[in-house]
Amino acid sequence: MNSEFLEALRDLEKEKGIAVDVLLEAIEAALLSAYKRNFGSLQNARVHIDRDTGDYKVYSQRAVVEEVEDDRVEISLEDARKIDPRFNLEDVVEDEVTPRNFGRIAAQTAKQVVVQRIREAERNIIFEEFSNREGDILTGIVQRIENKNVFIELGKTEAILTPSEQIPNEDYRHGDRLKTYIVEVRKTTKGPQILVSRTHPGLLKRLFELEVPELQEGVVELKSIAREAGYRSKIAVYSKDENIDPVGACVGPKGMRVQNIVTELNGEKIDIIKWNQDPSKYVASSLSPAKVVAVEVWEDEKVARVIVPDYQLSLAIGKEGQNARLAAKLTGWKIDIKSESQMTDIYPEYDAEENDGFSTDDNYLETFEDEYKHVDSSEEKNGE
Repeated sequence: MNSEFLEALRDLEKEKGIAVDVLLEAIEAALLSAYKRNFGSLQNARVHIDRDTGDYKVYSQRAVVEEVEDDRVEISLEDARKIDPRFNLEDVVEDEVTPRNFGRIAAQTAKQVVVQRIREAERNIIFEEFSNREGDILTGIVQRIENKNVFIELGKTEAILTPSEQIPNEDYRHGDRLKTYIVEVRKTTKGPQILVSRTHPGLLKRLFELEVPELQEGVVELKSIAREAGYRSKIAVYSKDENIDPVGACVGPKGMRVQNIVTELNGEKIDIIKWNQDPSKYVASSLSPAKVVAVEVWEDEKVARVIVPDYQLSLAIGKEGQNARLAAKLTGWKIDIKSESQMTDIYPEYDAEENDGFSTDDNYLETFEDEYKHVDSSEEKNGE
């Protein structure tokens, strides 16, 4: 090692951000380990690299004691003062013991340490970069597929899209460009592991924020998201400015904004509704595209009974209860959907033509628990 070696380390400091002193300290520790391993020394030793010239030296170390028990690691006070009269008890005497053929070992060790530290630094840089982006969207290229895991190239590293985070029936091929949501960044011995998702509600939220300037500016708020990836999603939006239509802003001119998101998600249907502070209006809107005749709410229990025309009942419930299930997730309310004819059977006093309100049966909630099967209100609301 020489001054050229030190210059190379300074260049690395500028390029990789690894301090020269940190590298030299690591090299000194590695050289000491190599010295003990190759020369079988049991004595205490120290390796020093000159910060100006790059020259290295190995020193044995012996503690100054009154009575010597092991002359490999100890020296008497009398002998120490023969070397230098200033030595006292508990001082350390150093003698240079650099082996003649230590140069080749030193060069090889230094190279290994530098390469290892460069790898560690690059891994730390990548980890810091992506850990700060958790909850954000990134675009990558499908590199390979192993055991149903999709590996996505991100330049200096790659992300993993596990089967549980893949959209059902979505086909991934080598070279495909994908937008994914960063769920978690883990630090491992092999470097940072970036876990991404195509099913997370956050992906839908970020896609809308990219497409809708009003969301980025804060003029429109995205209040809630309910998503069944690959099939259907619902989002609730709101604006404090009465002159702005939050639903129209998200749909975009000729539906272009929402259509771009639908295309990115391979045809996933998206219902955009206007959030309302009034629970009855909010619940009614959440069942879109079904038309609601009337809503009765029990705010303490967060339960709503919704009346729809007979011909709208199947639309309100949706295929396999999907529309009702998503509405419940979106609003956080338990929703019971009844047709007008069903209401007439249950409550003969109910008049479909005067449906702006109806009496509350105190025993209804008990009956409701037995009859209602469509939505489980314990399901957590997504997208906040």
